[in-house]
Formats: sequence, structure tokens, C-alpha cells
Amino acid sequence: MPRLFQAPLWSKRLMETHFWVATIGILLYIVAIYAAGLTQGLMWRAFDDSGRLAYPDFIETTIRLIPMYWVRVVGGSLYLAGTAMLGVNVLQTWRRRPARYEEPVYEAPALARGWVESAPGPGDLELSGAPVPRLAIRVDNFVRAAWHRRWEGLPLTFTVWVVIACVTASLFEIVPMFLIRSSIPTIASVKPYTPLELAGRDVYIAEGCNNCHSQMIRPIRMETVRYGEYSKPGEFVYDHPFLWGSRRIGPDLQRIGGKYPHLWHVRHFENPRSVTPQSIMPAYPWTLTNPIDFDSIPARVNAHRTLGVPYSADDVSASANAARTQAAAIAKEIADQGGPKDLADKEITALIAYLQRLGRDIQTPPVASVPAGK
Repeated sequence: MPRLFQAPLWSKRLMETHFWVATIGILLYIVAIYAAGLTQGLMWRAFDDSGRLAYPDFIETTIRLIPMYWVRVVGGSLYLAGTAMLGVNVLQTWRRRPARYEEPVYEAPALARGWVESAPGPGDLELSGAPVPRLAIRVDNFVRAAWHRRWEGLPLTFTVWVVIACVTASLFEIVPMFLIRSSIPTIASVKPYTPLELAGRDVYIAEGCNNCHSQMIRPIRMETVRYGEYSKPGEFVYDHPFLWGSRRIGPDLQRIGGKYPHLWHVRHFENPRSVTPQSIMPAYPWTLTNPIDFDSIPARVNAHRTLGVPYSADDVSASANAARTQAAAIAKEIADQGGPKDLADKEITALIAYLQRLGRDIQTPPVASVPAGK
């Protein structure tokens, strides 16, 4: 800042305070993250002497990590406080700048047309008493500079090649998404999402559910014992975009379909503590009142059709009515289980349709017998 504003730093003490506050803050933050990751991983993989999971309930690991979340809050707050100190120091130093800078700031002039970098001459054999090998360094630097100067003198050509490089690298990631069905073995029982499930998936993404819940069970013992059959690539051929991930603030949901009755999900979104008292998940009560946009469903289905999902033209045109029919059936089951009776056109119904579908294409786990009022 003194160099930039040509004025003495407003407060060196504030600068030092900022350094130590931010350093301590970031250390608290990262140490808590590392400790939480190790703790969670060790608890997930722990088995007792009988071969059962030592911590079968996911919430047990969550509770153990809560103190570390608070340490991260403290560390992050300290770091942000240091940033505020920096902002004050920048502002006050800027206000002390001279009315006229003693060292004018000039822009570098454009190179004259035809300008050529000069090569090192005989006088460069020894520089300030340096031995002759110094010449080799100068020649090498000259060759590098000349190469760069050549490209700097060809801005259009350079730009074209940069664009080609970026597009080529991007296509290596984009093209496989469109060829996924041809490059991954398909599973006959895996079918496209119904229109209502597709709408529910969009609500799921919009509410950020996949930020805390992964949908990819790894083929290792602690994963399959806890969640069920490991995930197969062929299960995701109709997913656009994929919701894979490793973030597990909440349990993996790849096999959640059929595990709980519809009403359990209604209570869970309305108030997670009503079904899991120690849950840290936020409530989503608005999903019980926000209406489903049935008129947009044909466009959603058609968008997936353009990406290769095998919906027919008739599927697209009938998708809104199909969604209403499925929503009415789910809403009736919720009412029969003792839940609200007016959810046939609400987002919660679409969410439930999607969640109850997860993992059921390759297996159908038994529905848990949970009392209707729980």
C-alpha cells in the first residue's frame, strides 16, 4: 500500500494485529476441518467385535462433529475480522495519499512496428565480474524472450490457438456427458424419471439438498453395510446433471427410496427434529405450501429428451397430466397415513416422488414400518 499510494502505512500495529488474527483464525478453521474429517471417517469405518457397525446411526457422527463446527465458526469469524482490519488500513492509507504523486505512473508504451529484441553482445561476456557462464544465462533468457515476443506480435493467431486449446480441453469433459449411454453398460431395469420425479429432482437441486447429501455409495464394506448396494454407473444414465459427490453432512440418499413412508418425508421437511431429534438439518416448511408448476413440466421433459433421455413426443405432451395423476396418488397415501390432505399440488409431493425413486431401479428395499404419526 505505501508503494501503491506513495504514502506511509496508516497503522503498522493494525497490520500486525490483522496478520496474527487472520493466521490464528485460518489455523483454527483448517485444524477443525482436518479433525472433523478424521473423526467422521474413523467413526464410519468402525465395526464392533460382532462385525456390526459401531455407529450405525448417521446422526451419531454428526453430533460428535458439532463442537468442531463451532471452532470453524470462531476461526472463520477471526479471519473475516482480519479482513475488515485490512480494509480499514487500506482506506486510511489511501486517504493519506498526496494530492500529487511524486513518482508519476506511466503506462508501458506499445512496441514500435518492426522492433526486434537485441541479442547479447561481446560486452556481456563478463558482467560485474561474473564468470563467462553468465553469458549462457543471458542467451537463454534472450531466446525465451524472443519466443514470447513473437507470439505477442501475433495477437490474433495467439488468441485463435488459445481458444482452440480451451475448447478442446472443455470438450474432453462435455462430450462424455452426451455419450454416457454408449460408453457405460446400461441396466435394463433403469428407466427414465417420471415427469413428477423430474420436477421433484429440480426442487431437490434448487433447495441445495445435494450440497449435504451425496448420492454415490462406494464399493467398500463400511459403505455397503451402512447404505446398501454400491452405486452402478448405469443407474445414472438419465441424470442431467449428475449429483455425485463426497459431501456428507447428512447421510447418503442413493438407497433412500422406500425406506420410509411418504408421511415421514412430509414431517422431515416440515421439521427434521420431529423425526430425528438431534438433526441439524434446516426445515423446509415452504415445500408444503409452494405449488408445483405443472405447466413447466412438458418443457422440463422435452429438455431431457434433447439430451438423449428416451422420452417420446407423446410422453412430453402428456407429462403434465401424468405428473398430476402421480401427485394425486402420493397425496392420497399421505392423507391415508394421517398427514395433511391438501398436498396434491405442492412441491413436497414432487420431492417425495423423487426421493422414493432413488435406488429402486436395481433393488426394492422393504418399506420400513414407521407409525403414521411419527
